Parts: sequence; C-alpha cells; structure tokens
Amino acid sequence: MKGGEAGRFGENEACRYLIEKGYEILARNYRSRYGEIDIIARQDGAVVFVEVKTRRDRAFAEAAQAVGPSKQEKLRKTALFWLSEHGEQPARFDVIEVYTGAARRTALGETYRTQIRQIENAF
Repeated sequence: MKGGEAGRFGENEACRYLIEKGYEILARNYRSRYGEIDIIARQDGAVVFVEVKTRRDRAFAEAAQAVGPSKQEKLRKTALFWLSEHGEQPARFDVIEVYTGAARRTALGETYRTQIRQIENAF
C-alpha cells in the first residue's frame, strides 16, 4: 500500500473498530483552518477526537510517537473549532495505531493482518 492508500485503509479500519466498540462516528476528515481531525466520534456522552496512524509494523517506532507537540496543538485548535460549531461538550483525544502487517495473497486478492491499538486520553 502506498501512503494515501494506507492512510485511508487505516482510517476505515479504525472506524470499524470504534463502531464495534459502540462508538458513534460523527465526522471523518474534519478540516478547519487549523488542521484536520481523522475521526470525530461519540462515546458515553463524550466527543472523542481521534488521530489515526497507520504503519506496516513497529520496526521504526510506535505509530503514536508521530503525534508530537505541534500535531497535538493543531488537533486541539481544530477540536476547539469543531466544538464552537457544535456546542461545548466533554471531550478527549485518542490515538489509534493501525499496523497492517505483512501482505499475503489470496484467491480474492491482497489481504492484510491488521492490528489495532487505541490509546485513550493520549494527550
């Protein structure tokens, strides 16, 4: 998978994972002048702003390490913008790591062994 394709794959997998855990997806790829939030969801009355990081494996580093201080600041500003449009609500920031693993061929095409790790209240 190439960069953009891997990102879309990871976001789709993260959405499936959240829905299976009972989250309601409110928005995907929400953009403001401050940045973008991959997924905005709701769980137990709280809005969850989710940054998704997709990697093949953990060989280089944990995917969540790519969400550094400057990215966190952009996410905070974008989340405040979203909340200003939708009303103040309890909120948190999560990071979901999606590891695609080694690709393997099947009769139906290419499939991936996917591992997902959610870090609640990541920052």
